[in-house]
Amino acid sequence: MKTRITELFSIQHPIIQGGMQWVSKAELVAAVANAGALGFLTALTQPTPEDLRKEISKTQQLTSNPFGVNLTIMPTIKPVPYEEYAKVIIESGIKIVETAGRNPEPYMPTLKAAGIKVIHKCTSIRHAIKAEKVGCDAVSIDGFECAGHPGEDDIPGLILIPGTTQKLTIPVVASGGFGDARGLVAALALGADGINMGTRFLATEEAPVHHNIKQALVDADERQTTLIFRPLKNTARVFKNNVSIEVNQIEKQPKHSFSDIQHLVSGIKGRQALEQGEINEGVWTAGMIAGLINDIPSVEQLVSRITTEAENIIKNRLNNIIE
Repeated sequence: MKTRITELFSIQHPIIQGGMQWVSKAELVAAVANAGALGFLTALTQPTPEDLRKEISKTQQLTSNPFGVNLTIMPTIKPVPYEEYAKVIIESGIKIVETAGRNPEPYMPTLKAAGIKVIHKCTSIRHAIKAEKVGCDAVSIDGFECAGHPGEDDIPGLILIPGTTQKLTIPVVASGGFGDARGLVAALALGADGINMGTRFLATEEAPVHHNIKQALVDADERQTTLIFRPLKNTARVFKNNVSIEVNQIEKQPKHSFSDIQHLVSGIKGRQALEQGEINEGVWTAGMIAGLINDIPSVEQLVSRITTEAENIIKNRLNNIIE
């Protein structure tokens, strides 16, 4: 398949593995790149900029194909040296960056001067328009179905994707609720130039998480996620487990503060859950696509299956509809 996304990033397939905290590491990203898709390391998964440098180098040893780095710009309790992370990205020769969170405008001059192509992750049409105005080369538009932060507007992809593509001139990647060939074809029909998958790549052989997490996604249905942080206007979609259910119960109480749930939503606990396979150890993100995940293939098998089946849908089923 040839789209503006495959041409922009010099990849074979219009499929992107977005940055996932604690998950997007060298072994997964390299596997995605070797399969002809585009993978992103997550900069802030690495505790220091120098650790990111090592992870980039490790990935470069595993693949000669293009890959990028995700730099999520968010308010944090402990200051993050974003400029130092950006410097490492540039010095390591990375030419593709996925930004998310806050407006990437302050970092655009530095990134563009280094010849880096920037794709910004958005959850609304208005933010996508802004991303194009500040010089982003593409946007990834996250529908309400997505894992992580879907924004506060609750707009599903069926509206958000065509609404975005009709307003922008730069390429758009559809994100949230994608994990198979049917989703890829639908995204292309809605005007997107490719799809972004997170949760679906989480359930692959190369994903650096415990098998129990992957099996939980296989066993889950579309109702196995829940939203937390809604009262804080920082909504996040996570896997529905004992911890997230408890968070929801606390958030329903008339008087509560973040301190009441802070011990439950610790990032360290979420990381332990992913690494040790203790599903109820903490909160961990997952999208509604879990309801369509039925196996744990290799990355190569997954990408090949999606693209082959998508081509068959376009050439056979859709072609045969028109007389």
